[in-house]
Amino acid sequence: MALRGPGAKPLSERGKADQRPVKPWEAPGLTRAERVKAFIEDLPITQGKLAGTTMRLRPFQWSFIRAVYAEDRAGARPIRTAVLSMGRKNGKTQLAAALALCHLMGPEAEPRGEVYSAALTRDQASKLFAEMVAILTEHPELDDRVNVVRFTKQIEVLTGDGKGSIYQALSADAESKLGLSPSFVVYDELGSAPNRKLYDALDTATGARENPLLMAISTQAAADHHVFSELVDYGLKARAGEIEDTSFHLTLHAAAQDADPWAAETWAQANPALGDFLSLENVERMAAQAKLVPSKESAFRNLILNQRVSAEARFIHRAEWDACAAPVAREALLGRSCWVGLDLGGTRDLTAAVLVFPRETGEIDVVPHFFMPENNIEGRSDEDRVPYALWAQQGHITLIPGSTIDPSFIAHHLMMMGDIYDIQAIAFDRWRIEDLKRELGLLGGALPLVSHGQGFKDMSLAVDALERAVAERKLCHGGNPPLNMCASNAVVTRDPAGGRKLDKSKARGRIDGLVALAMALNVAKPAEPEALPACLADLVE
Repeated sequence: MALRGPGAKPLSERGKADQRPVKPWEAPGLTRAERVKAFIEDLPITQGKLAGTTMRLRPFQWSFIRAVYAEDRAGARPIRTAVLSMGRKNGKTQLAAALALCHLMGPEAEPRGEVYSAALTRDQASKLFAEMVAILTEHPELDDRVNVVRFTKQIEVLTGDGKGSIYQALSADAESKLGLSPSFVVYDELGSAPNRKLYDALDTATGARENPLLMAISTQAAADHHVFSELVDYGLKARAGEIEDTSFHLTLHAAAQDADPWAAETWAQANPALGDFLSLENVERMAAQAKLVPSKESAFRNLILNQRVSAEARFIHRAEWDACAAPVAREALLGRSCWVGLDLGGTRDLTAAVLVFPRETGEIDVVPHFFMPENNIEGRSDEDRVPYALWAQQGHITLIPGSTIDPSFIAHHLMMMGDIYDIQAIAFDRWRIEDLKRELGLLGGALPLVSHGQGFKDMSLAVDALERAVAERKLCHGGNPPLNMCASNAVVTRDPAGGRKLDKSKARGRIDGLVALAMALNVAKPAEPEALPACLADLVE
């Protein structure tokens, strides 16, 4: 292998490695997927109990490759984005390294191609690079055709298929991704990425290629709003026929949410290599620990069972929340009674105003409004690891000019809501409410504001109302992304008497929207006047 610096192979010695007359992937009559398979199975295994042998694709790996590299009638590959998700230690890194080499110098190579592997950190990005170098070291024929630059984590192809092509390992903490023109990208453990910047940069950069492929191989992310979760959900919709996209493929190995996490058959759902190169004994040991130590259960579910589970238990189960995502017909809300929950954020935080419209049949339509300062929205997106800028573009967040929340802006929007809807009450948190009241007074506003405490007394009733509406599937929230984020972050705490409240200090992220929703539901619930919550006492004479 040509290493730059001391010990590098002289260029004059190239081409002396034994060359087979016909490489396995060049045999006549092979389909595109079969050529990829032949190339991979010609590569050596460099570590573990199978070291010294060549790779042999397992049925689950071959099924994925056959789907991704299927040809259309013109011989082209329709798939442009491929997602493979399964539990840890199922051979993702080895498969990714083999496919990167296949696109760099194998049957999928193109002249002057650009192959990249992406990962969260430089150290993680180095793992796939190291695996590729180890494979090349044990494969003299391929080794003879490349030059490795270890300092920059690059591999250059000097001869044969893919001549002039380069491979480079990228990390999310690298300064710039400008100027790239990828022919193939494999993003390792995208589910762990702190934001979507690197993924979006690589995805948009593939547009200059005729037949690019972006592949994400990862266990599931913990949050619903994560970019990898969005890819998985998109793939599931495409699989169900809700979306027609022949350029996207998803292979998902994950345990069902309602499956017994301690059963071996459940482990097999997320781990197709279980009992093969994934040790059944190790999984049994981890399961036994997770069963006895509650703090380890979430990690076991996420990393081994490949379930979308965060480190802390959610207040609202994702399946229950998603079951309430029915669309809301806003034109049908005019003339109906409406209650509002208002959670004013800090000067630079998220502010939420959530409107609820109970139906006579018992269902409740939800219309959330979110506000955030426009300046430094990218910085807040990175800090909170959510795509605020994208949500603003999609109309889910209203941006306020400047760097802070302007109470006059919120007051103006509340007045407009009052002109459109029949608002019965606006439940508010006392935080910064005086500034809002002053602005409403300047606008001549006469909105029905009622104070709603944030302690256990009032919030316990609000939490009960929210939990009941979700459990009984009475809520219709339309799948609003910022509200989904708040629901996924929510954590409740209890007082000695058993009262509950949504706790911002212990939440995994912002929950303003869910707090506002809970307050709105609490003031909207039907009751006799003497049974109304304390926060409505000032409305009852």
